[in-house]
Amino acid sequence: MAALEEKVKQETEKLKFFLNVPFPSANEATIALRSLSPDREPRKGGISKQMSVCGDTLSVRWSADEARILRVSVNSFLDHLSLVLETMEMFGPPVSKTT
Repeated sequence: MAALEEKVKQETEKLKFFLNVPFPSANEATIALRSLSPDREPRKGGISKQMSVCGDTLSVRWSADEARILRVSVNSFLDHLSLVLETMEMFGPPVSKTT
């Protein structure tokens, strides 16, 4: 019982950051998600990141033990996101699939 209470206490004390990035279309949001998904956090403990797409919005949630770790992870993600956005802009909108 004490272990469960400690885990709940640790979860409530974690720092959290949420980011929603709108895209022109759901297809472009999915492309961004797939482009950014391979980048795992280099550190195994202390931080977690979850990404999802809902409609045309890419949502990212972080949870971290320390502000420094959270800041480094968010900054790194924003650098990668910037590169993805620049690349998408250079190549234009995605071509829809036709079968």
